[in-house]
Formats: sequence, structure tokens, C-alpha cells
Amino acid sequence: MFTTSLILATTLYAQDHQRIPSEKPRLVIGIVVEQMRFDYIYRFWDKFGDGGFKRLINEGTFCSNARYNYMFTQTSPGYATIMTGSNPSTHGIVSDEWYVRLKDRKVSSTWDQDANPIGGSYEDGHHSPKNLVASTFTDELSLATNFKSKIVGIGTFPEAAVFGAGHTASEAYWYDPVTGTWMSSSYYMETLPDWVKTFNEKKLADTYLDRTWEPLLPPDQYTEGLADTNKYETGLEGQNHFPYDLKAMSTISRKKRNYALLTSTPFSINLTKDFAIDAIIEDSLGMDKYTDVLQIGFASPGIISKEFGLTSVELMDAYLRLDAELAHFLSFIDDHLGKENVLVYLTSDHGISQIPAYMKDVRIPAGYFNYNQATALLISYLNIVYGHGNWIKSYDNQQIYLNRQLIEDSKIPLEEIQNTVARFLLQFTGVANTVTSTTLSEIDFTSGIFEQMQNSFNQNRSGDVMINLEPGWIEKTEYATKNNSPYNYDTHVPLIWYGWKIKRSEINEPVSMTGIAPTLSSLLRISFPNAASGKPIISLLR
Repeated sequence: MFTTSLILATTLYAQDHQRIPSEKPRLVIGIVVEQMRFDYIYRFWDKFGDGGFKRLINEGTFCSNARYNYMFTQTSPGYATIMTGSNPSTHGIVSDEWYVRLKDRKVSSTWDQDANPIGGSYEDGHHSPKNLVASTFTDELSLATNFKSKIVGIGTFPEAAVFGAGHTASEAYWYDPVTGTWMSSSYYMETLPDWVKTFNEKKLADTYLDRTWEPLLPPDQYTEGLADTNKYETGLEGQNHFPYDLKAMSTISRKKRNYALLTSTPFSINLTKDFAIDAIIEDSLGMDKYTDVLQIGFASPGIISKEFGLTSVELMDAYLRLDAELAHFLSFIDDHLGKENVLVYLTSDHGISQIPAYMKDVRIPAGYFNYNQATALLISYLNIVYGHGNWIKSYDNQQIYLNRQLIEDSKIPLEEIQNTVARFLLQFTGVANTVTSTTLSEIDFTSGIFEQMQNSFNQNRSGDVMINLEPGWIEKTEYATKNNSPYNYDTHVPLIWYGWKIKRSEINEPVSMTGIAPTLSSLLRISFPNAASGKPIISLLR
């Protein structure tokens, strides 16, 4: 009897001892669900299972008032802000792409002509973090551990992998829409590791694209939005209702397939999660005394929201599938490393607007800004005022880039023509504010919309005039809706902490998204990223 009791006591002690968190987390996992609005948590709560979002919130700390504080809420600035703890004005990633005056062309935020593709296609391999001018918390971790920490970035698109991993990443991988495989660039490696080659040889993209996308639940149970077929959705390959025969849609010819289609389906989530699990196993993440980091970016929920809108059955179905994949991933973490050894945070790069056409039909102010028409009229006006000339070099992301060389040769004060452009654009319906680069360079705004515009402004990369649209308004594009505003629907995102030493609680006070990197740095006891302006989330550190 005594022996049996002793064995039982010893077993229980061993189990409890194993649950004691290590001094530092063995692995930090950052999960970014692109274009996930804060209110999705509550809209889909009743249909979520117990092991995904509900587990993260019920067992973790939920920051319910987390927001970005800049205007151009896009994917690249979102990832860069999360990782650096600073705003686009400082870290330099002002948008997904911007016009470069010296090169007279637009460039992608991750474009690097000196980085060559490793695996995958040539056109999708020229990526690195060289345009990010600030350090990330992963960079500081690498420095603190003398580069013994392993840093891995994985994303559907390069922005997630590149900015998520930082400058000192061990590895970064993104999905190649040409070949349907995972690839990297020469910035990180000379050849793909054997485990990545083995994963690619499974041709899982083909497996998923051979499926038919049908809703998980009966259609009448998706009661949180509009009917499956409605007039507001752009749809997938011109189709806006279930079922989606992905095999037929993706087949171009007997030997050619449209692998990009996968990113517009929830099966891209499965592929990314499976690859992330392989990375943890094959790279032995979290297996030594040095904290490792894995950053994961799920892009397909964002693409689906742009194509179908917030009230679509497709978006709701995608989140139910995401919830199930999160549950599987968390279960794997439990079994492989133990929850107590892994620090997880989940958030989003930005939110998204309701479809303006739908908003107008329910009598809420909204609309579409036709920037092509506005730019054409602006060009005509400038030709009348200043004479015929190529006064505008580019319109990009609600910004006007002027021809500064022509303006200088014409002996026109730059500030004068900037103000002329700003006043003219302010007359268009749907335009709420315009501001010049001269104003943003000379005046320090400390609150409101103009502070957010200033936080998106970088003297070397931003345009001469910024345009802010009215609430509910978006640029007219081929999508049903989009992001890119300073309003709540774009800036308010979920932020959940889970695992290692994280208490069960909810933080209601305002949290800036620039606070994530300083919080992680504090938890890991390393230096803040060099340009970080955010403050640690004190309530989380107590």
C-alpha cells in the first residue's frame, strides 16, 4: 500500500514538475491572421470549437482594445510595426509598395534585386528585409544570444515571412503561386533544406486544389451575414456561391495549373499550418536553452474578405476552418513541447471595411473614390494653372507624387504646388482630409487623424500629398472591399497572449500595436528594437 502511494505521489509530482514553465519560453510563436477585425471574435464565437480561438482566450490574456495608430493600414506596415515596435514613419515600410523617385517606378516593400530565388519561380524570389530600416525584436534576440536562437518566418506571401522574421532570420519561406511550393531567397540560404524539399515533393497544393470547397455547416446555419448568393460579392474566378470546384477552376491546361488560386481558399491555411509544424520538428525549434522564434502569417482570410466581404458565408466558413486548424496546432504544441514552454501571441496586420455598396443600401454613409478620374481632373487643372507638363509622377495608395525636377526647373515653390494639389483634391466627394509632405515635415501632430497620417509619413518614401477618405469610403478597385484607413474597422484588431506564464485575464485599457515588440523584449529580457516607440503592456508583465 505504501509503495503504491509512493509511486502515485512520485508520478503526480513529476507531472506537476513538468508543467512548471522554464525561466524563459523555449519557443515564441507569433500568429498573424491577415485582415482579421476585432469583432470577428464575437461574431463567430458561438460556432467556434473549444480548442482554437476559445482556448486561446479562455486560457490566455485577451487585449480587447488593441489598435494601430497610423493611416495606411496595410499588410507590410502591419508586420513591420508588430516586429519593430515603431510606426511606418520610423521603420520605413509605409505601404505594400511605394514610388521611388530616383528609379522612377514603384517597388514592393520586400523587393531586393540582389536577392535571388531559392526554390520556386524566378519572379517570386527577389525578397529580403533590406527596406526595413529598424531592427526587430527577433534581431535583438539574435544579438542577445550571439545568434544561437533560431528565427524562422513562414507566410503565404513574402511580407509575412520577411518582416515577420527580421534581418537576422535563420530561415524565411513563402508560398510560390507559380509552382505551388515553398521557396526562399539567397538572402537567407544557398539551397532549400532537405526537409523543405521533401515537403514540396508531397505536392500538397495539388491535393488541396483537387478538392471542392463546400461549407462545413448547412447553409442555413450561417446566420451571421447575408445569403450565400448576393450582389455585393466579387467572388472567386467570377463565381460567388458554393460549391467551388477548385480542380476545374485551377486547371489551365493538362500540364499547367493556377496555384495562386489556393491563396483565395481556406485550404491555404491547412498548407501553411502543416508547413509550420514541419519547421518546428525539422528545425528542432524550442529544443535547447536558447529561445527560438517562429512567425506564421495566414493570408487567405484577408483575400477571402476582400473578394466576398465581411457578411459572406465564405468568410465565416474560412474562420471556422481556421479555428479548427488552430485547435490542431495548439494540440501539437501541447504534445511536442508543452504549453508551459511556448509563448504564443495571435493578432492581425489590420482590419477591413464593410462593402460600401452594402452599407449604402442599408443607409449608412459609404462610397467609392474613383482615383483614376480624380487624378485625370487634377492633371488637367495643373496644366491650366502652371502650363502643360508632366506634373504628376505617380498616384499610389492615396498619395500623389509630384514631378519635383519639373517643379524645380519651372521655379515653382514646392510648397505652393503641394497646397494647390491638396486644396483641389479636397473638393472631391468622399475625401475627408488632405495634407502635404511639407506640413507633415514641419508640424508635430499629437492626436487625431493628422497624427495617424503623420505616423504613416516617411520623408524618403511618402508622396507629396496624402489623401484620407471619409469613414466607409474606399478606393474603387476590382475587389468588393478593402482596407487602408485610420478608422476603427481597419485599426482595431485582436491581440491574444497564450502559454508560458500567461495568466487568464482580459486587458480592457488601450494597447498600441507598437507595444508588442517591447513586451516580447521585456519577457525575454533583451534590448528593445532600436527604433521602438511603443511601451510594454504592463498588465501582461505583472
